[in-house]
Amino acid sequence: MNEDNGFSASSVFMAFILGGVVGAGITLLLAPQSGKETREKIKGLAEDIKGKTTDYVGQVKDKVTSSVEHGREFIEEKKSIISSAIEAGKEAYEKKKEGYSK
Repeated sequence: MNEDNGFSASSVFMAFILGGVVGAGITLLLAPQSGKETREKIKGLAEDIKGKTTDYVGQVKDKVTSSVEHGREFIEEKKSIISSAIEAGKEAYEKKKEGYSK
């Protein structure tokens, strides 16, 4: 049985990243080192997370764009099929109508 708890992959990923940032920040603040060293480590960590987040956002954007394009193609294909079916139905109706009027 598949249960949906309302958590998307992106929200779980962001929670994971946020937890990692908070944990790393606390670790850095409690570590026995100078303030300058701590600030440099925090800056490096922030830059690393920014890079990873940018990469993740780019991947999500690519997937969304691909999905939207696939959806458009699917809709156009189905629209074409429905239009053909409607035309075929109209033609069959007209032929049947002509047969009754003779």
